[in-house]
Amino acid sequence: MKKLLMGTAGLIALSMATSASAADMAVKAPPPAPLPVIYNWSGFYIGANGGWGESHNCVDFVTLAGTVASGCRDRSGGLAGGQIGYRWQSNQFVFGLEAQGDWADLSNTRVSLFNPTLSTTVKTDGIGLFTAQLGWAWNASLFYVKGGAAVTSNRLTIFDNTTGIGLVSADNTRWGGALGVGWEYGFAPNWSVGVEYDHLWMGHANNSFSVADPRLAAVLNDRISQDVDMVTVRFNYRFGGYAAPVTARY
Repeated sequence: MKKLLMGTAGLIALSMATSASAADMAVKAPPPAPLPVIYNWSGFYIGANGGWGESHNCVDFVTLAGTVASGCRDRSGGLAGGQIGYRWQSNQFVFGLEAQGDWADLSNTRVSLFNPTLSTTVKTDGIGLFTAQLGWAWNASLFYVKGGAAVTSNRLTIFDNTTGIGLVSADNTRWGGALGVGWEYGFAPNWSVGVEYDHLWMGHANNSFSVADPRLAAVLNDRISQDVDMVTVRFNYRFGGYAAPVTARY
């Protein structure tokens, strides 16, 4: 009988210890959540871009009697190039400076309203942008606007519709203004991908020429107005950028 009582007491003590241990385990705090990561946009970067562009050109002929419209036309084509810049971040604000250069294939040809036996071709084969940026960052996501100077490389050709022979051509480098908007996402500590839209106001440019063809004898020069729209996908590699966890401060 004594042994039975001692065994029963031992089982009761063991049960109470197990229950206490389970209670201790139930009130233990969960493991801490991982610290959030803040993406840093500061640093020099270099990258490549490619996409689509559209050039709107209007050609006028200037004569002694006044200016005669030769017509307007739009033409779209491909763009490919690169960019280099620097950004610095203060809280969620991101400031930047960037230079961008693109090869372009934007050309348009139309029958001249000045003389329907002639046609004009305006080709843009190069575009450059020199801009400042202002952005707002949400961790690895960056929305920004940009603005500054733009430059385009253009060539005008006037040719005979029947023979296809060029009568005169002129090259010019034109400066204007640019305004754009973009979004970029950092998918790795030093790598980002984004999309950007830019509109270029290139104003008017005059080309002086002389040609023996009697159809152009009265023409003193031509005046070309130009606007360009660009949509590009961009990849950037940033030197010295990092993504760091937030540390608690007490």
